Amino acid sequence: MKTLKINLKMTSIVSVLAIGVLFSCQVENNEEISQLETASQADQALISKKGEEQNCTWQGRNAVKETDIEDPVNEGKIDDRSCYSNYHETIVNTTTYGNYNVTANSNHIDTNNLQPRIERSLSRANSNSGSYVQLKGTFRILEVGYTGEDKHNGTYIAQAKGKHSKRPGAATNDGSTDPAICLFLAKPVYALGSNGKYSQVSFNIYREQITTRGGSAGDGRTLVFLKNVKRGHPTGFELKVGFRTSNGKKLHYANAKIGGTNYYWNIPEPERGLQSGIRYGAYRVKGGRARIQWANTEYVKIEK
Repeated sequence: MKTLKINLKMTSIVSVLAIGVLFSCQVENNEEISQLETASQADQALISKKGEEQNCTWQGRNAVKETDIEDPVNEGKIDDRSCYSNYHETIVNTTTYGNYNVTANSNHIDTNNLQPRIERSLSRANSNSGSYVQLKGTFRILEVGYTGEDKHNGTYIAQAKGKHSKRPGAATNDGSTDPAICLFLAKPVYALGSNGKYSQVSFNIYREQITTRGGSAGDGRTLVFLKNVKRGHPTGFELKVGFRTSNGKKLHYANAKIGGTNYYWNIPEPERGLQSGIRYGAYRVKGGRARIQWANTEYVKIEK
């Protein structure tokens, strides 16, 4: 009987472990997690962070958007349009990360209501077949914007950029003068913590991709779910944007690899593409705060 009890206990332990492993595998295998299922209105008000941390600080109120530190570990030219916190670096488990922290309504540089950001811009490649740009790095997401309204939740961590030519017969070009082609958007997933409050425990990563050249959020882009990543988990990231020829046709592509999983995408109207570019950091926070970290960044530009 004693042996039977031990075996039963061991069977229970194995079953619990198996359930835990199954759940973990589901998350790693790109399961989209419900963002917020049971939080009350009061809980939502608590986690929307409409308080002091959105205010500008004297340390973060940079006079020009090119404000940077000497010899940063992250590649690219800084674009700091947030008066909350300047770019700075911290060491996490022997790895040096660059910090991109922004809050809602903290863009003190622009006067046209553009979203706050601290991003790094990388030089762009031409549109010849075989030309491309590629960013490799590791990101950690600690927090992203939250408003309580799904379409406004989340923060962009990276984006593919590239200007395009006018549509045939059009008098002027369409869309932004410096358009985003696709953006990688992190949306928050909340869970109830031991302190009795909801907090961001993981993030659903989406590719917000154009449906037509010049497309913008709301009418010219669509969201494609890619995967869920845990809060603070170092996640490998690669983005390659460029032009190539296949079966005699020119293609413009933006291929990503996130946490070891490949995501391939061909950009619409490749014949109108003029360049390929990449920006990364933290961009857009319509409510609350965003805290994104980047490390081990490498950048390659090949032009034919």
